[in-house]
Amino acid sequence: MTTPISQLLQKSILRTLSLTLLSLILATPLLIAQKTSPNAAAQKDSSSATLVRQVREGTRHFIDVNNATAAGYGPFLGCVAGTDHGAMGVHYVNGTLLKNLTLDPAQPQALIYEPFDGKMRLVGVEFILDSASWLAANDNTPPVLNGQVFNFVGAPNRFNIPSFFELHVWAWRDNPQGAFVDWNNHVTCEGQ
Repeated sequence: MTTPISQLLQKSILRTLSLTLLSLILATPLLIAQKTSPNAAAQKDSSSATLVRQVREGTRHFIDVNNATAAGYGPFLGCVAGTDHGAMGVHYVNGTLLKNLTLDPAQPQALIYEPFDGKMRLVGVEFILDSASWLAANDNTPPVLNGQVFNFVGAPNRFNIPSFFELHVWAWRDNPQGAFVDWNNHVTCEGQ
């Protein structure tokens, strides 16, 4: 016959084993994630660096804004500055590329220039896709370019255009918030 103390001890041991087992079950996904996330992060950083490099290589000839205008790009809406920080710059948009839903690092729908000392400096690009057209042509799947998912901008919006997908790539000017963030604190409209 077991004593009350030994029964309590058995219950305590069972409870401890149960809690330990439950902790291991709950922690396993976290341990797996910790083991795989550095590799996943490295792959994401690699695809990010690849896209920035591809955009730089593909748009190098647009450093001279005259080459951009000769290729069909033109200024749209003036210099875009943030309300509380940073700016985007002046978007030079190519109407033909807006219509054909191109996803090519060398053919962004917009080139972004920063006005400086009476000239325009190429700082980045923006890929812009009409959302209705894109979704209809791509089985309702949002656009992704080299692992970068596009942002959705609904209508109405401050540009007074239909809803669209967009992705900024700061290939020519470092952005402290990241290469694909809309606003860049290193860009200003003060030089216009």
